[in-house]
Amino acid sequence: MSKLAWIVVLATLTAAPAAAQQGAIPDLRGTWKGQSVAFTATIDKQDGRVFSGTFSSPRGDEKFVAAISRNNTILVVDDDGYTVGTILAPNRMEWCYMHRSQATRMVSCTELTKQP
Repeated sequence: MSKLAWIVVLATLTAAPAAAQQGAIPDLRGTWKGQSVAFTATIDKQDGRVFSGTFSSPRGDEKFVAAISRNNTILVVDDDGYTVGTILAPNRMEWCYMHRSQATRMVSCTELTKQP
């Protein structure tokens, strides 16, 4: 397992005491827009804490799978990177994307707003 994956796992486990504060599982299905680079995250399937969808941007589309931890942290995996997110309000989230390859390193955070 990569160092980044271990960091995500450890961050999730250390947040376990917040589980006592958990509420209902939020329904994230729908279209969300972000602005770090104009993109859309469409969440089309959700089963409890697990959901999936597609990132779309001018560069193309990419499928992702994700889960909501008991403290409402969002953990996302796509073809070549990871995202850690926070639910800010029922219609707002912040997602921070991390990508690492032989040639590049990147991290970017953006706020997503649910579209009506």
